[in-house]
Amino acid sequence: MKLSEIYSFLDRLSPFENQANWDNSGILLGDLDNEIDTIYTSLDIDENLIKEASENSLFIVHHPLIFKPLKELTGEKYPRAFIKEMIKKNISLIALHTNYDLSHLNSYFTKEILGFKEFKQEQYLIYVDVDIDFKDLCHHVKKALNLDTLRISFCGKQKIKRLAICTGGGGDLIPFVNADCFISGDFKYHQALEALSNKLSLIDIGHFESECYFAQALAKDLQNLSLKVIIKVSKNPFQFFKEN
Repeated sequence: MKLSEIYSFLDRLSPFENQANWDNSGILLGDLDNEIDTIYTSLDIDENLIKEASENSLFIVHHPLIFKPLKELTGEKYPRAFIKEMIKKNISLIALHTNYDLSHLNSYFTKEILGFKEFKQEQYLIYVDVDIDFKDLCHHVKKALNLDTLRISFCGKQKIKRLAICTGGGGDLIPFVNADCFISGDFKYHQALEALSNKLSLIDIGHFESECYFAQALAKDLQNLSLKVIIKVSKNPFQFFKEN
């Protein structure tokens, strides 16, 4: 199947025109006439993915490998070394980022991972009507994501009636959140202060922890293509140091 045909399929599934204006989703490497027989889908690209991938294959990832303009491809610093190796193996690359957040990932995470079946979506924010204590909500999130700890900011409002959810890093959305609690990742210090002032509690689940389900969510739709699809598990760049 030609790369152009796969791109058209993905564009119907999750229109690229809906990506944020700062984003860089779409075809980042490859020619439209490239013949593809194997797709690798992953949250990110790393050395092992490139090493194990067959030649003339396609990577479909969530986070764009090429985000800021590159003036040259010299040296081995990220992302240059990855790009050069992919070119050598004629590996094509498509990123499904903010457009896929809107069309699939936020709702998939809310329904399939957190288990909230009834919700409303307003752009990048998912809203869920609940009736739960903040502490019980924290326990529910920990169990659903299999987390040892949660980073929280508690405004003092114990009863949660409306919950907001956004995968990835949703801190910039805090001024627009109309809820009692906001679940997302990568909250910054000043954003937590703003949330507390707005009587909004935060549950920071981490960027990776909320988006690591991208590949399994997309793979369900890729089964409609007559191609070999391989799900690759990305590794969280952060770990937790624990004393014995």
